[in-house]
This record gives sequence, structure tokens and C-alpha cells, in this order.
Amino acid sequence: MTVAVVAAITAATSSLPVGAETNGHASTSAGTRSLSFGSCDGFNVYDSRARCGFLVVPLDYAHPNGPTIKLAVSEVPHTSSAADYQGAILVNPGGPGGSGLALSSLGRAVPNGVGGDYDWIGFDPRGVGQSKPALHCLRHYFHFDRPDYRPRTAHLMQVWKDRSRHYADACAEKHPNLIQHLTTADSARDMDALRQALGQRQISFYGFSYGTYLGQVYASMFPSHLRRMVLDSSVDPRRVWYAANLDQDRAFNRNSNIWFHWLAKYHSHFHLGQTTKAVRERWYAALNTLAAHPAGGKLGPAEWTDAYLYAGYYRSTWVSLGNAFSRYVHGGHWRPTANFYSSSTDRSDDNSYAGYLGVECTDAHWPAHWSRWRDDSRRVAAKAPFMTWDNTWFNAPCHWWHAPARTPVTIDGSHVRSALLIDETLDAATPFAGSLEVRRLFPNSSLIAEPGGATHADTLSGDGCVDNRIARYLATGHRPPRASGDGPDYLCKPLPDPVPTG
Repeated sequence: MTVAVVAAITAATSSLPVGAETNGHASTSAGTRSLSFGSCDGFNVYDSRARCGFLVVPLDYAHPNGPTIKLAVSEVPHTSSAADYQGAILVNPGGPGGSGLALSSLGRAVPNGVGGDYDWIGFDPRGVGQSKPALHCLRHYFHFDRPDYRPRTAHLMQVWKDRSRHYADACAEKHPNLIQHLTTADSARDMDALRQALGQRQISFYGFSYGTYLGQVYASMFPSHLRRMVLDSSVDPRRVWYAANLDQDRAFNRNSNIWFHWLAKYHSHFHLGQTTKAVRERWYAALNTLAAHPAGGKLGPAEWTDAYLYAGYYRSTWVSLGNAFSRYVHGGHWRPTANFYSSSTDRSDDNSYAGYLGVECTDAHWPAHWSRWRDDSRRVAAKAPFMTWDNTWFNAPCHWWHAPARTPVTIDGSHVRSALLIDETLDAATPFAGSLEVRRLFPNSSLIAEPGGATHADTLSGDGCVDNRIARYLATGHRPPRASGDGPDYLCKPLPDPVPTG
């Protein structure tokens, strides 16, 4: 759709000159590029220590002297002594299409002051946020009271097909050149151009969600330029991107039932039903009511679905979403749910959505015939209705996208000296199988799993078992020793479920 005994494994440093090509792997042809940092006024960065600037890179790396674009970059410099300095670490928040500028402050969350040993580098990927040009296709595409995602009539099916085609056409009309060059491989080359501009022989990388796939691609293309890598909630590279979205449909439906079960456990607080089945039926009854009569002329079934998707992402939202659900059922108060939709979706700015499509539509091929999309969605929705059609229409512009799809980069982590993977086993956005596959592809990695955890990408959020091991890895390169077999290498308990009060 967009957180024991440790083995002594220390990452090696490279003595290669900047920009050198090694082991037959790709090297950016952009050449060394300058990057000057100054004030962050006008940037979406809220850290007094941050410095900001723009990096000029080729639109098309096959033509390095052709048209250029600008990447917005932020840096929070290291505070440690020269002896403790660990170099630069780039951060990507996922999406794709997510702005990464604010993540230059992530080092503050690393325990024991380890973050101060690094220069933390946030950046807006090409086309995203404050990078120039920024993608905008139809700014108000996510306005209130959109059609029901569920195509219960032939008319609704056609309405959503027309909307999806129109969005793809608008992106092609407004950004005919940029949409040709938005693949993950393009962003990986941008990262290496940024490495050169920072004057670093190697960089480290911290990626969340889609950012883990960007890390995998960078590691496969530029393994000698990578020092350490932390991947939180890994994308399964075998599934990009059509199959991955079908996997999400099933996983979010499972997590919706976990949330419904939790609401039933606290029936005395929410009054939504004493069984999972009762709560689930009440949620779908509200969905159907809004399909017939949108609340306030704004909150329809699409907005209702989008607002409550966050229960499948983050357990930290369960109480607030449960209260909003209860207030609608017991009094018709629809604004709390509408506010969740508004806060999760910028209804006047489609940049992150356009950036998402720009990557996913061109990273890999999508089914050529609409009948495949329709039939797969019907089949999956029959057992997993919570978000299947929502996800179908979110991705549907890829069917009409005006830039050619490429063959995904072959992920090969065999040349990467060290990586640390973390994931919760009931993560819905990037199902746990992805972390197991990345562990297999990166033989010098270790996987920390949180059994039973159902939150997505929440490292450095207060779980000491996880966060302290990340800090130790970033400080020393040490990671948990590889266990035998294809499972995780170390287990941590996830943060506990929330408890409603008041």
C-alpha cells in the first residue's frame, strides 16, 4: 500500500578510491558531486542541529551530462570525537514516496549516545517532498466522500477504473520525463552520488519498510560502498510489487481481526461487542451504513476503510481508533474518524502517492490484462475483505502507467559484509517471510524477530531488547550470531498491547 550474547562481527572498511567499480558491480557514472549545507529554513526539518542543501544528480544516469534534478538533503552532524566518528548513515522512511528529510534526527533515538558517532543524512528521493521537481498529478485525488472501494456494481467498477486511468494520464501529462526515471535502482544511484558528495568511501544505511528494499538494491549494486546496514521490516524481493500487495491484503485482514479481538477484550470500555465476531460485524455494518449515507457529506466507506487501516499497521493506534469507532457507533460522532483520515492523508497534496506509483509502477511488471487484477482481487477479497479493494485501487494506476516497467534488480547480498535485520512476526505491511528471505540472501546478516508483534517498522521506539542491540551494532558492528536453519537469529518480546483507560 506506503520499528543475549552477541558475536564479534565487525564490518570491514574499504581502501578503494571514491566512485571505484569493484567485483563487477555497478558504480555511479555521475562523478563526484559537490554538496553545500546551509540553513534548513523552508525545509521540513525540525532539528536545530540540522543543515540542509540540494544535491544535483542526472535525471537519467545513462546520460550523465543530460538534464538534471535536485535532491533535498539534510544532515545532523556527529558530535563525537574524531576517534569515535563512524561516518555517514543515510536513512529512508519507506513508502515509497515518503519524505526522509526529518529522519536526519533519528540518531537521537539510538541508545547510549551511539547516534552521536554518525552524521545522520535524511533525503527526499527523486520526485518526493522538497526535491525538485516534485511530483504532483491530481492534488485533490484523496478528497472526502470518494466512491466505495468495493465494486458491488459494474458502475462502481468502471468509476474506479476511470479514476485510476485519469490519475495515470495526469502524471504523464505533467511529468512526462520524470516518471521515466523513478525506479528504486535510480534512487540507489542517487544514494551513491550522495555518498560521493559527502566525501565518504563507504556509507551506512538505515531503512524502514520500502526503505529496506532500497537498501537491498543499493547493497546489490554497490556492495563495496556499504559499511553497515539496519533493515526494519523487510520487503520480500521475490514479491515486488503486484504479489506483495496481495500478500498485504491477507495480512491486514488477519491484523484487523487481532484488533477486533482486542476491542472485544475491552468491551467494558468500548462497548463494541464481547466477541471478535460481534465487533467485526459492527465494523462492517458501519461501513455499509456509510456506503448508503456518507456522514456529514464527507465520511464515506472509502474514508472509513482508510482511517482504520492504521489499526493493522500500529498497535499504538488501537485505543484512539477504538474510541473513534465507539463514538460513531454510540452517537453518530463521525468527525473523530474523519480526523484520522485527514491526519493520515494530505487531501490537498498527492506528492507521496505520486511518488509511490512512480516507483512501484516501473520497478517491475504488473499484469497486462485487467481481468487478472479483477479476478485476483475478487478471490482474495472473498476471504480477506478488510483492505483488498482499497489496495487494488491504490495500485490500479500502474495498469495505465505511461512509463515502461523494468526488470527488478537481482538482490545479491553475498558481497555485503554486515547487516542487521529486525521484524515483528505479524507485521502486515511487510509480512515476516520477507525478512526470512532477506536473511537468506545476505549470509552476513542477523535477524532479530519479535514473535507475536503486529506493529510495522517501529525500531528505536522504546523496546530495549531491540534498540540496545541496534545501538551495539552501530557502535561496534557486532550482531547476534547466525543460528542454524532459516529462522531468526535472536528473539525479543514486542512491546505490550495498549490498555485503554478512562
